[in-house]
Amino acid sequence: MVEDQPKWRTGKLCYVEIPAMDVARSAEFYRQAFGWGMRRRGDGATAFDDTVGEVSGTFVTGRPPAREPGFLIYVMVADLQAAMDGVVTAGGQIVRQAGPEAGEVFAWFTDPARNTLGLYQQPGLAEAEAQTGASAAGQARHG
Repeated sequence: MVEDQPKWRTGKLCYVEIPAMDVARSAEFYRQAFGWGMRRRGDGATAFDDTVGEVSGTFVTGRPPAREPGFLIYVMVADLQAAMDGVVTAGGQIVRQAGPEAGEVFAWFTDPARNTLGLYQQPGLAEAEAQTGASAAGQARHG
């Protein structure tokens, strides 16, 4: 049975505000790079939902971008190289890629507003998505 509602629990990461210089450009970047769903809120602001409907947020203007990694949010991916290619194609830039000695497969990227975020290749995710077709379904649903 597929759940339509996100899991609710105290302490769950649930909402992210991403600084944007151009909301439409940022929205298109995240839609194209990661398949995030975009929607218009009741107040007219552009909001987003991640590919599994567990984290949502909005783009905010008037705030400086998070250019220097301090508190860093990572986007889970099945294939780091494909995700990096998607970031670049969508208009972002790869600013750091971990070498094999790091023990984890990750990279940092900047979005069109120059916010720095991370990509994390989840072990086993490619295989799980291949079995369920989840990656293609998520891209089609949110694309």
